[in-house]
Amino acid sequence: MCFVPELHEQRRAISPTPRPTGINPGTWKYVKDKLLTVPEAAERLNTSERFIRRIINERRIRFVRVGRHVRIAESTLDAFVGAGVVEPVLFRRTRAGR
Repeated sequence: MCFVPELHEQRRAISPTPRPTGINPGTWKYVKDKLLTVPEAAERLNTSERFIRRIINERRIRFVRVGRHVRIAESTLDAFVGAGVVEPVLFRRTRAGR
């Protein structure tokens, strides 16, 4: 297969919205979401910054690196909280012997 400049230009014109280079397509949706810093995420969960850094270090939550900085998307934080929800178990009271 040889390189044809005309076809290359046509494909370039047809391509969808250009994305920044160096971003994994799987993380693209998090770029559109508001990215929270570690202190903002800790405040939102009413926990310490240390807890947020620990779950990042343990890879229990998805995060985005922006250079040396770590950010967490709002939707990821909401999903993390939603995954920890425990539904109540309702017991029916019965009389003894019945």
